[in-house]
Amino acid sequence: MAIRFAQRLTRLVRADAHGIIESLEDRALLLKQHLREAEIELQRKRARLATLDEEEQRLLENAKRLEDATRTLDEDTRLALEGEREDLARFAIRKLLPKRSEAAALRGRTDEIRAERERLAPKLEEQEAEFEELRSRVREKLAAEAHATEPSAPCAEWRVAEEEVEMELLRRMQTAGGTK
Repeated sequence: MAIRFAQRLTRLVRADAHGIIESLEDRALLLKQHLREAEIELQRKRARLATLDEEEQRLLENAKRLEDATRTLDEDTRLALEGEREDLARFAIRKLLPKRSEAAALRGRTDEIRAERERLAPKLEEQEAEFEELRSRVREKLAAEAHATEPSAPCAEWRVAEEEVEMELLRRMQTAGGTK
């Protein structure tokens, strides 16, 4: 009877262990999925920032072209008025006014792009830093869970304190400095 009890107890422990491992695997999958989603969102924001940069560059090139055309039409208007040719001055002004309006619209859109980029860029930098921290925490968590589920894993804690890293770095810098 004691043997049957021990066998049943062993089966229960194994079943419970398998349940724990499955639970950990489910959490690991969720963590990885959340990490992927965060990375996709960051990529979307990087792409948006790149699109804004490209659009601003294109608008600045168009603004330069319009500025040159406006300058030429202003000069044509001045010459026509000096030559007392109001008909030619009107012709140049008819071409000049739409270009001025277009240039104003380009400046307005350029200002909108700059404002959006100024709003988005710092937020993206902050989120990228948070993502890197999250990624390292997820990796640590997954490694710790994998380490905990390994039957032959030693019980020692494998995490390294930040101070230990700093001490090792100082030792290596001192050694590197002494050998030069």
